[in-house]
Amino acid sequence: MVSVVCTLDHHTDEVSGCAFSASLLATCSGDKTLRVYSAADFSELPYSPLSGHGYGVHCCCFTSCGSYLLSCSTDGAIAVWSARTGERLCALEHPARSPLRACAVAPDSSLVLGGASDGTAALWDFSSKTLRWCLAVSEASVVACCFSPCSQMFVMGSTQGCLQLWGVDGSSLCVQKDAHDLGVTCCSFAPQFTVDGCCVEFRLASCGQDSQLKIWIVSQREGTVHSVKLLHTLTGQSAPVLSCAFSSDGALVVSGSVNKTVAIYDTNLGSLLYSLKQHDRYVTAVALSPTKPLLATGSMDRTVRVWRIGDGDDTAAAESKPTVCEDRKLPAHSRLTLLSDWSEEDVQAWLCEEGLEELIGIFKSNNMDGPELSRLNKETAVEMGIESVGLRGRLLRKLESLKVSQSGSEAPDEFLCPITRELMRDPVIAADGYSYERKSIESWIRGTTKTSPMTNLPLQTTLLTPNRSLKMAIARWKSSQQL
Repeated sequence: MVSVVCTLDHHTDEVSGCAFSASLLATCSGDKTLRVYSAADFSELPYSPLSGHGYGVHCCCFTSCGSYLLSCSTDGAIAVWSARTGERLCALEHPARSPLRACAVAPDSSLVLGGASDGTAALWDFSSKTLRWCLAVSEASVVACCFSPCSQMFVMGSTQGCLQLWGVDGSSLCVQKDAHDLGVTCCSFAPQFTVDGCCVEFRLASCGQDSQLKIWIVSQREGTVHSVKLLHTLTGQSAPVLSCAFSSDGALVVSGSVNKTVAIYDTNLGSLLYSLKQHDRYVTAVALSPTKPLLATGSMDRTVRVWRIGDGDDTAAAESKPTVCEDRKLPAHSRLTLLSDWSEEDVQAWLCEEGLEELIGIFKSNNMDGPELSRLNKETAVEMGIESVGLRGRLLRKLESLKVSQSGSEAPDEFLCPITRELMRDPVIAADGYSYERKSIESWIRGTTKTSPMTNLPLQTTLLTPNRSLKMAIARWKSSQQL
């Protein structure tokens, strides 16, 4: 039996990743943040959310000891955070600052791996935080990576559709061409492996745009010969499969799909056990707890759902957790229907929820209630004494997201900048034919990479053309939403 334990809805953009440690659950999003929760009652930790990435966060993972949390982003860096304090300890930057779509940490916590949009893989020594090597591993974007349980090998998956097995010394061990038609989206090793004489066997799961989840046997014989053999092709989902993960004992494999479902399979039999249908949009991330029968699923609907699997003793303990989560006092903007109904206390509660506690004093002195907050803009924020440009911008973005959520309608995807995933104010067309927020694409072009954020191909020119028709469409939509 599988049942929902809790629903977490704190992210303001699509959820792109989630990960468990023994005591914590971390989630990441296109809203540039990570959020961290206790795995005991799913209350958000005081230091959450974690901010520091310049663009959307694509992936997150814990070290095996649970002391560190890692995340990668379009900004071309892997951030290393303290799981105890939330402090950003360092950033591992891709040599070419290419957008990093996937990251992984070795089970023995010795190495960190990043897969980039330019088709390269970068490997760092975790203890010294130094780059070991950066190699071109694909002609297409690398979007998936994972270490073997022995920490001596890793697999890279690309939008080209192949899976590549590499040694940590940078040697190519094996290539599985056309593993997934139209591209790989995720890959994951089972924690266990078997030894039979001179042969070591690992289980690998991969999924892709072909709507399939595949389980492979990765064999290592006599220390030098490696092979990849298909064990199961699982077709329980009818649309592209975006994420996959094994349970801690390797008995289950879970996947999330574009068809909004989560599938749970028996690894050995390859049979579908459960199909979960609680999300409203694509399921982009799945993760299983290493110590409890718990599953986390993240979606483009901006929520993370935590599920309980089975009926064991740990399950009984988890059964009491929904009470903590569901009985928690709802934030002000969830309790009240309209922003115009908010009191000064409701506004201050909202600031706390959004991590803007430092503004409470300013808002108190200016007697800011809901109606005043709804009229807040850049000019009035300056008049109030909010001098920090970054803090002012964060406040206004949070306010705009709040207004959108209360309008009961999300902005159409084409109105959002592909880089920041925020509503565009001054859309321009770049040489790749895509529209971006002017400041975002100008900042991108000023960086070391001169490739398209969408196609990863070189930009033939840095000329930007105003997209006036899109700007007018956004203005009409904002007017219709009474923003």
